[in-house]
Amino acid sequence: MDTVGELRPGDEGFDGFRMSLPENCVEYMIFVVKGNDNTDFPEAPSLETIRKAAVKKLDELAKDYIWQRDVFKLETKTHNGLTYLHGTTDYGDNVEDEWLIVFLLRELSKEFLSLWIRVFDSDGEFLLVEAAKVLPKWLSPENDSNRVWIHGGSLRIIPLAATPIKAGSQLPSLQDALEVINSTPDLPLHSAFVEAEAFYRLEKYPGQIKDSQHHALVTIPRKLAYILHAKPAAIAPATEAFYLRDPAVVKQPISPSFEPMFTPRDLVTVSICFTKVLYAQLRSQRFEPLPAWKGLLQSAELEVANDHDLALSKLAHIELGMKVAAGFEILARNAHESDSRLTREIALLLDDLEEDGDSVLPTDDDIRTWENTNREDDDSWMDINYIDFEKELDGRGASGSGFGNAKTQADLKKIVSRFEAFLNDDEAGIEGAEVDEMNQDNDSDDADDSSDSPDEDTEDEDKEISFDEEQFSRMMREMMGLPSGDIVQRRDKGKDDQGDQPARSRPSSDTEDEDEDEMEEIRKVMAQMESELADHGGLALEPAAKKIPLLGVGGSSDRGQPSTNAGVDEEDADIDIGYNLAKNLLQSFKSQAGMAGPTGNLLSLMGMGLPRDEGDSDEEGK
Repeated sequence: MDTVGELRPGDEGFDGFRMSLPENCVEYMIFVVKGNDNTDFPEAPSLETIRKAAVKKLDELAKDYIWQRDVFKLETKTHNGLTYLHGTTDYGDNVEDEWLIVFLLRELSKEFLSLWIRVFDSDGEFLLVEAAKVLPKWLSPENDSNRVWIHGGSLRIIPLAATPIKAGSQLPSLQDALEVINSTPDLPLHSAFVEAEAFYRLEKYPGQIKDSQHHALVTIPRKLAYILHAKPAAIAPATEAFYLRDPAVVKQPISPSFEPMFTPRDLVTVSICFTKVLYAQLRSQRFEPLPAWKGLLQSAELEVANDHDLALSKLAHIELGMKVAAGFEILARNAHESDSRLTREIALLLDDLEEDGDSVLPTDDDIRTWENTNREDDDSWMDINYIDFEKELDGRGASGSGFGNAKTQADLKKIVSRFEAFLNDDEAGIEGAEVDEMNQDNDSDDADDSSDSPDEDTEDEDKEISFDEEQFSRMMREMMGLPSGDIVQRRDKGKDDQGDQPARSRPSSDTEDEDEDEMEEIRKVMAQMESELADHGGLALEPAAKKIPLLGVGGSSDRGQPSTNAGVDEEDADIDIGYNLAKNLLQSFKSQAGMAGPTGNLLSLMGMGLPRDEGDSDEEGK
């Protein structure tokens, strides 16, 4: 699929509309930026050197990888005076193909530091979609095209004011973006927080490449086993031909008068490597047995009564093999006219079999020497036990099994680590929140904000924040049971005002006394609340059942007094804070019953969200 020369995302079409890719396609472009006389760039390699390095990297990381539709491929292209490496991949229903491409491109950018890489799909800048909740306010789908780049293994974003506005559109052209990179390579912004969200799915690579595979035993004709052994990747187009079959196309294979190319004779049972997506597509399809396979299936069903487990397994192998054979029947019918190179290679293999006969087919001894010939992976990952699922959501899963799958556990660890990083940041400001350069507030006065200077506008846009520190701090205090801080701020503001006013206009000492009385009352309420929580076990952290003061007041009305637990040994206070934090967060979120609350708001501000728990609300309704 070649879109170079045509309009792409980032290019402006008729009347300034931005064009998009076909659905389920990812496009990638690799530019070698040499810089100008005022910039210092590494020695630039040739495009052919980079292309060969990409092929080598693919062989190292994903040799024999089964692509859903199109493979990862780079070609040299020239468009609008720019020469670069370009590729487009249709990943179909398997989005893991897209993320494997992103992983390969990022690894390539680490190897060649002069590379600047663009990658986008039919949704546009999908890397920013992943980080949508932590993006600065100035960045939106209306102006993000051609701003997002991968360089040196990191994510870079070109500021809004760095590119000219043309015809009322904030979409920079590809040439404009490259001009910014050439002239000021340090200008594109880097945010570790945005990058972590955008590349979050890459953390499971390269291990995910093997984890996405699934081996299954199938009973198929020997001729088909020969083709799959010669071309293992052929299982992808055959599975998709079966999965997306047209009823009109299926009529011929199931017609009694049709002689199938892969008849159920001379059958062998072999192991086939699928991706999990391909295997699920085959298993999930309900298919009327082909006439030639009905007798074989009926015999296998009768054997189930005699030896249930063995016969049931044999029946599953035959059913799966019939679907694979049907897919190859549909695929081979028009293979010579296909645009797919792999499909045409399958047609050539079939032609060779017709000429050479069965002499080239593998014997049983040959099949036994094949790699993984008897391998059959557990497919329980396709099954969902909703009772266990509900138990895990409620935190009542089996002991030692953890909460949910690996991804769920990773998400919980992510939530806990962010809260701990927020609370334990000793170098942060007085509010405890660390805000990176990309998302800092602009501290300029109102007069500076109203300035028309382009440099000042750029600074405002680059530092505009989507993370409200004051709101975050207030909600943290509310969740922990602390005063919101408004009273303290009002008191401090009142004192500052007093210092600025003449002596005759200062408030009387009665106002100060009222503030002190109000703070004293709050301390008493918090101490009483702590005492009640302790009596009911609300402050007992598992696994150690100790009384730990919620505040540092230890039951005293004076916050300056030592805590009642000051004498607790460090080894006695060894508590799994991460476990308790995750537990308390989940319990607090559940108590919101799907409504707004401090925990949900906090997680939202930090770019994380939890699904609504419908269980309790249903029970309450009953």
